[in-house]
Amino acid sequence: MVHMLPNSLSSVIVSFSIGVGMKIMNSAGLSFLGLGIQEPVPEWGAMISLAKETWRLAPHTIIIPGIFVALVVLAFNFVGDGLRDSLDPRLRK
Repeated sequence: MVHMLPNSLSSVIVSFSIGVGMKIMNSAGLSFLGLGIQEPVPEWGAMISLAKETWRLAPHTIIIPGIFVALVVLAFNFVGDGLRDSLDPRLRK
């Protein structure tokens, strides 16, 4: 455990952070199609789906939720990458 845990921890962290980002994208995609979280709960994919009809009058109703989905997924990936860099024993020279 002394040798295996430090060497495998960085891979687990990166895999977890990428998995969280994929789950967020999957949830938004399913909600966009109408198969995800239902109406009383606000969700970014559902917001984009509802704004399809009025995108010419108010394009910010599609752009803002899309930007936030991308930023949250990107933030999870950056945090996972930063944790990998700080916890990887091979990079601590």
